[in-house]
Amino acid sequence: MALNMPGLVSLSVFFTFTLATGIWASWKSKKDQQNRNPTEMALVGGRNINVCIGLFTATATWVGGAYINGTAEIVYLPSKGLLWVQAPLGFALSLVIGGFFFVNPMRSKNYVTVMDPLQETYGNVMGSLLFIPPLLGEMFWFAAILASLGATMRVILDIGGSLAIILSASTVILYTLLGGLYSVAYTDVIQLVFITLSLWVCIPFAMMNSATESIYYTATHKYYQDPWIGKIEKQYLGRWLDDFFYLVLGSIPWQTYFQRVLSAASPGQARFISYLSGLGCFLMAIPSVLIGAVAASTDWNQTSYGLPSPHERGESAMVLPFVLHYLCPAYVSIAGLGAIAAAAMSSADSALLSASSMFAHNIYRKILRKQATEGEVLWAMRISMLVFGAGAAGLAFYSSSVYDLWFLSGELVYALLFPQLCCALFVPSTNTYGSAAGFLVGLLLRLLAGEPALKIPPVIHYPACSLVNGTYTQLFPYKTFTVLLTLGTIVAVSYVAVVLFQRNLLPRRWDVCNVLGETRPLVPLRWVDKWTGTQSVALQENRD
Repeated sequence: MALNMPGLVSLSVFFTFTLATGIWASWKSKKDQQNRNPTEMALVGGRNINVCIGLFTATATWVGGAYINGTAEIVYLPSKGLLWVQAPLGFALSLVIGGFFFVNPMRSKNYVTVMDPLQETYGNVMGSLLFIPPLLGEMFWFAAILASLGATMRVILDIGGSLAIILSASTVILYTLLGGLYSVAYTDVIQLVFITLSLWVCIPFAMMNSATESIYYTATHKYYQDPWIGKIEKQYLGRWLDDFFYLVLGSIPWQTYFQRVLSAASPGQARFISYLSGLGCFLMAIPSVLIGAVAASTDWNQTSYGLPSPHERGESAMVLPFVLHYLCPAYVSIAGLGAIAAAAMSSADSALLSASSMFAHNIYRKILRKQATEGEVLWAMRISMLVFGAGAAGLAFYSSSVYDLWFLSGELVYALLFPQLCCALFVPSTNTYGSAAGFLVGLLLRLLAGEPALKIPPVIHYPACSLVNGTYTQLFPYKTFTVLLTLGTIVAVSYVAVVLFQRNLLPRRWDVCNVLGETRPLVPLRWVDKWTGTQSVALQENRD
């Protein structure tokens, strides 16, 4: 296969246009920055993001490369099918629940990141521990997106995946570095429009290809493979529900989500953006579902791809670019590639901004250098962007393991961060002792459940744990079970700790986290300088 020069030129034009939009948005943010906090402008757009722009950027954040590629793949897989496509409904419900329950307490207190209420409730030490799972999640997400884009360009353009990864990462880092949330939000508008138009243009050509059977017939009848509508067998119902709750609830405690709703001018606008972007996420899955159905209805032997099929070759993850490349005219497949590139960049910039925002605001400003100026915080954010971006681009070259690490880190966010956020916002009686205990319990339970993709065998065999082809599979909804136990641990240990100190069952001087909120009396401390003989006096807390 020869280098696809028209496709390469078209993609270069798209990258240049996206970069130009990001630079223009950066200039606009600096123009609007007068009399505004520069850090707040970079992190949450000065809390003045237009509702329409907010809606586009919130939708584009979730409709990324993994979303459109993964949806098509699940529909295509003979063992899965449409009934296993949970992300569209899961993300939509997540955004609705987030808008209904979480937006008001977060926006009304003018928080900047998702870590703010955790640090406020449990302190900086616990905050720094809780920062690790989302940081890893954002970095692995960025890396997985770049890896997916590189693989797609290798299929359609016949260029090295490494070149695609480097170009994409450089473009995203540059415009995010210059304009912060403003650049990300305005480029998201361009990218979402491009995704929508490009995919819908490709679908008629793919469906009318002579190698493709009617998707209406193959939805319920076995033709080239099992019906693409799919089925949920009884023994897999627990796993299906576990994955669904993970998508619905585990998608809430991410900075990428809260960065959008916290940038709105009011809590009402933030809720509106959250609700409507949920609907947008659901609708944006339709093209991918249709492409997956087309792939399941195609006789690949009639295409230049040939046999065996993508599923038999273990290339199901690439089924969307395969449909665009082998079932559509060349000029149409180029448009589809643009959609994939746009989807990848719309999520990649969000992940990069999210990780650097949390580091600059919650780690650098609140822990490492509490007296930092606004300029210092901005530079800390920019430097961390370069470090995180370069690190994620490096990880993208190890695509197979990156996806698995992203899934595991996402599950750790669900198991650890979601219960902590719920308690910090809605159970004010919880304290640092409960938070630490919950973190330990959640981490151990999740890791001891094993991870087949990373070849980590389970230590805890939950009910219905089965051995399939030498690999243990947990069919019990252990992820949600872990979340519930973590939540219960935080509440219970917090209560017990307060009781123990209040009733003097433990000496109050052991209350290193000061959960009772007592202000200890100050006593004079006297000392004499051994060199000058000068006597000095200072006040310290009475620890007795």
